[in-house]
Amino acid sequence: MEISRENVLEILGSILEPDLKKDLVSANLVEDLQIEGSKITLKVYVSNPALHARKRMQEALEFNLKRAFGEEIEVAASVVGLPAEAKAAQRKILPEVKNIIAIASGKGGVGKSTITANLAGGLAKAGYRVGIVDADIYGPSMPTMFDVVHDRPTMLDIDGVAKINPVLSYGIKILSIGFFTEQNNAVVWRGPMASKALTQMFTDAHWGELDYLLIDLPPGTGDIHLSLVQTVPLDGAVIVSTPQEVALADARKGVNMFQLDSINVPIVGIIENMAWFTPEELPDSKYYIFGRDGAKNLAHGMNVPFLGHIPLVQGVREAGDIGRPAVFQENSPIAKSFDDLVRTFVERVAALKDKKQAHVH
Repeated sequence: MEISRENVLEILGSILEPDLKKDLVSANLVEDLQIEGSKITLKVYVSNPALHARKRMQEALEFNLKRAFGEEIEVAASVVGLPAEAKAAQRKILPEVKNIIAIASGKGGVGKSTITANLAGGLAKAGYRVGIVDADIYGPSMPTMFDVVHDRPTMLDIDGVAKINPVLSYGIKILSIGFFTEQNNAVVWRGPMASKALTQMFTDAHWGELDYLLIDLPPGTGDIHLSLVQTVPLDGAVIVSTPQEVALADARKGVNMFQLDSINVPIVGIIENMAWFTPEELPDSKYYIFGRDGAKNLAHGMNVPFLGHIPLVQGVREAGDIGRPAVFQENSPIAKSFDDLVRTFVERVAALKDKKQAHVH
C-alpha cells in the first residue's frame, strides 16, 4: 500500500478514540499530518490526558500504520490531551450547561459545602439557573443544607431513555450521593465504586439548561477528583480555605492539583472562609481566630485570583442546619458577604470564558 495522505487518513479513520467512541478522522483529532518518504509525522488528540491513555493511543497508531505500510516505516506521533476549548466542542456530557465549576478544598472542615450551598443560593437569587452535584461521597451534606433529606430523585423518560430527575429546592436542582444511601449508614466504598456513582450523577441525570452547575467535591486530592476531571468537562475550580497555616498548606496542594498538565483546569479563585469571628451582639467587632488574610496572601503568592472573605458567623451554621442557606436572610450582613462573593465569582468565570475564547481564535 502506497504511503499517501489519503491512505494514511483511511487507516487513521479506522482507529477509535475510546472515550468519544468516534474515529480519529471524523472527530477531527488529527493535526499536522506530514509524509516524507517512509516517515509519517502527526499529532493526535485524546480525550483522556492521563499518561496511560496517551501511551495506548501511541501504540495503536504505530501498530495500525506499520501493519498497513510495512514495519520499516517510521511513525513520529505526538499524542496530547484535548485542550479545554476543544473538549467543550466535544462535550457529550451536559451540553446544555454553560459553566461547570468544581468547589474543592485541600482538607476537610473548612466549610466547603457551606460555601457551595450559599454560592448556589446567591446565584439563584440573582436569577441564574443553578444545579449542585454533591460529590462528597463520604459526607454528603447538601440534603441537610437544603432541607431535602427525605426527598428522593424521581425518574424521567427522555426520548425513551430513563434519566434521574434532580430534587428541587429554592429553585436549585440538586443531586447528592446522600439521596442514594441510608442517612445513618457509613458509606464504605472503594474508589472505583464511588467514581461510578459520581459519574452517573452527570451522565444519567436530566439537568436541562443551566447557567451554573456547582460540584461539591470531597476534601483532598484523590481518585474521585481524577475520575471527575476525566468524565466532566470542568470550566474551572474554586478552592476554599480558612486562614490558618495547616489549611493553607492543603489549599496550595488543591491549586497545584488542578494546575497539573494532565488535569489543566483553570482556577476561578480562592475563597477565605471563617476569615474572622463576629459575635452577633458586637456586629462591628472582628476577631481573627484562625489568623488574618492567610488565603488572600496565598492567592496573591500563587498568582491566582482572590474571590473574597466570608466571616465566621453563628447564623451561617444555624441556617445550614435548618436547611435554609444564610444567603437567603434578608438584609443580613452575612447575606451581603455572600452576594458580594457571587458577583465576583460571576465576573471571574466570565473572564475565564473570554480568555478561553480569545485563545481559540
